[in-house]
Amino acid sequence: MTEIAHAHAPSYYATSAEDRPVRPALAGTSRADVAIVGGGFTGLNAAITLAEAGRSVVLIEQNRIGWGASGRNGGQLHSGQRRDQAYLEKQYGLDTARRLWSFAEEAKALLHDRVQRFGIDCDWTEGLIHAAHKERFVAEEWDYAEKLARDYGYDAVTPLDRAQLTAAIGTKRYYGGVRDDGAGHLHPLKLAQGLADAAEAAGVVLHEATRAVSLRHEGGRVLVGSGQGEIDAGSVLLAGNGYLAGLDRDSEARVMPINNYILTTEPLSREAADHLIPGREAVSDSRFVVYYWRLTRDLRLLFGGGETYRRGFPPDLRAFVRSHLSNVYPQLATAPVSHAWGGTLGVTTSRMPCLRRTAPGVYVAAGFSGHGVAMAGFCGHAAACAMLGDDERFDVFEKLSPPKFPGGRAFRWPILVLAMSWFALRDRLW
Repeated sequence: MTEIAHAHAPSYYATSAEDRPVRPALAGTSRADVAIVGGGFTGLNAAITLAEAGRSVVLIEQNRIGWGASGRNGGQLHSGQRRDQAYLEKQYGLDTARRLWSFAEEAKALLHDRVQRFGIDCDWTEGLIHAAHKERFVAEEWDYAEKLARDYGYDAVTPLDRAQLTAAIGTKRYYGGVRDDGAGHLHPLKLAQGLADAAEAAGVVLHEATRAVSLRHEGGRVLVGSGQGEIDAGSVLLAGNGYLAGLDRDSEARVMPINNYILTTEPLSREAADHLIPGREAVSDSRFVVYYWRLTRDLRLLFGGGETYRRGFPPDLRAFVRSHLSNVYPQLATAPVSHAWGGTLGVTTSRMPCLRRTAPGVYVAAGFSGHGVAMAGFCGHAAACAMLGDDERFDVFEKLSPPKFPGGRAFRWPILVLAMSWFALRDRLW
């Protein structure tokens, strides 16, 4: 059996998804039209698009399929980009903002199409509530819902006043918000596993326990080296997101890994679950360091809260996340916890994805900044389309490629910690 350096995180997802046999590691030299580094939403969706177009694809993952952020995130599928349309209009102009909105809608459609077409049972549940943790944010939420309907023809977002929100999410901590019927939530590891099955059925060769350690060009080809073997490819997609370290330093300077944490309670009674979220929507709030939560299919409360910006996780994850959970649901402060885990995601300075061509035949898609359930897969698809000659989607994102973090490799971490600590303080004070 292939040796895996790191098994899946001790998450609710890992225990509730099917336990799959480990795919063999890369050995010797493989030749392919495209090599993909990273077995998450980005790489898997790119692989499917390429294989369905007749290209040969070899994908390598250093641990397990879905091991990174794709298999351990909050499972929330949002509408739009990570930045709202008003910001995008001001920053990039109305035409580009409209294209970015259409891409985000295409991202949701791509996910739903593949879930349906490949029969992926990933616990899809419709509905996402956004809750305002400051009273002055409520009008902004409602105005934005009106803007989406008026300017973008998107009428799936409805306002919620404080009483309606309290009834919908079982807490009085918030002042109002909106409900998006075009968004929702799912089991991300089941989605990743289903996409991997679909990729293999289309002819993609998947290798786990295979870490990419080098890239080099030779005779118009790109060679991806690992400790076990090498892929000789016409093009390469680097789809490691927060785990790019060492493969492409320029992109790494634009995509910062940060850590986020989640817990799940033991299953709640149906009565308790109905009191918390009777409509079974996902919920996220207006904090800069976002709280997000939902009920799982077996009625556990899955709650995400708190970030750290240094390598390594807090020693007691249950206590770390519980301190945030109790801010929203004091009555659950002592509720039994079944799982607690952390994960690393990639963020950018602009919070927009980082899509770039870094060398002949080398593409990067990363930096989804907590919005990856929709956008990571779509950006992998966009990179694949670019390799197939359709550059439209990729080119739009590449022109918006986020700048490098200030301070360079030596000082970007302390600068990020100062900035994020300031925003966390702002969440608490005003």
